[in-house]
Amino acid sequence: MAVDLILDGPVARLVLNRPERMNALSMEMRAELRDHLIRVRDDGAIRAAILTGAGTHFCAGADVGKMGEARSLRADRARLQRGSHTVVRLLHDIEKPIIAAVSGVAVGVGWSYALACDLIVAAEDARFGATFRRVGLAPDGGCAWFLARRVGPARGKELAFSGRIVAADEALRLGLVEYVVPGDTLLDKARELAADYAAGPTFALGLAKRMFDRATGPGLDEFLDYESLVQPQLHDTEDHREGVAAFKEKRPPRFTGS
Repeated sequence: MAVDLILDGPVARLVLNRPERMNALSMEMRAELRDHLIRVRDDGAIRAAILTGAGTHFCAGADVGKMGEARSLRADRARLQRGSHTVVRLLHDIEKPIIAAVSGVAVGVGWSYALACDLIVAAEDARFGATFRRVGLAPDGGCAWFLARRVGPARGKELAFSGRIVAADEALRLGLVEYVVPGDTLLDKARELAADYAAGPTFALGLAKRMFDRATGPGLDEFLDYESLVQPQLHDTEDHREGVAAFKEKRPPRFTGS
């Protein structure tokens, strides 16, 4: 198992457990996380959850080593929908509080997963990045939708267009995280919050999640449907192939816009 489910009374802790790869997400990990989230959703004894990573990092995004394989647009779209989109929808839609506890890197779709949670507690060493441009892709996992809601479209575009890394202190200033704490207290803070929420009126908190979702702009489902049409087209570009090759060869990519 590369994703652990640890129960602590009414609080479930979901741990991405592939530290030797900085918890980079394989399709198998996404399936395991999906199954655990379904249990969190359906088990009445679980009243709140924490999503975190094993070792010193939260998640280095998708496993780039698995990218670059030839697939049809239809197969790509289906793979995106049953992989990251299913997980993002669960994190966002489950009517229970979910907290992301982030140390080290949370980049690419790993950041999308953190953003899909209700709030983010970051260690002082946490670093965030919409790094999709490095492999010739647009943001996925709902990243653009979440960033636009948290910091507005203009700042969201700046983060996605640059792919730059955002340190924890800047993330706090921008409103990308709710708390920054010393690394050795990260889980303690997340557990404190989760325990407080779990002891609260979780049905009311769950419906509050629904209210905030409807407060501004199009819903996540509508956005993800659009994203599932955009991203598969980019998988078939020269820039994506070049980005993946450059990552594997540890050199700067030479993008041409094709």
